[in-house]
Amino acid sequence: MVTVILNAHLNLPQVRSLKEKRRILKSLIARLRNDFNISIAEVADNDSHRHAVIAAAIVSNDRAFGDQVIAKVVSKIASNGDLILTEYHTEVY
Repeated sequence: MVTVILNAHLNLPQVRSLKEKRRILKSLIARLRNDFNISIAEVADNDSHRHAVIAAAIVSNDRAFGDQVIAKVVSKIASNGDLILTEYHTEVY
């Protein structure tokens, strides 16, 4: 069994309030959860309206499959027009 974890740091340059940030993140998190069947949540910078950190995890029997899913998640996040993916890293257990 392999667990692949993603930590993604996001910049939301056009967001002017926490309410707007939460709307964008809630939509993104729901789409990623539905599309990839992963566990995902905002884990840091909750009170900053221009920055966010989200973490996603997948458990699999095959490391290559887990890496592939996380790579697709990163690609989907990076293609979102409402935010900028500034940094990310993955961990495998």
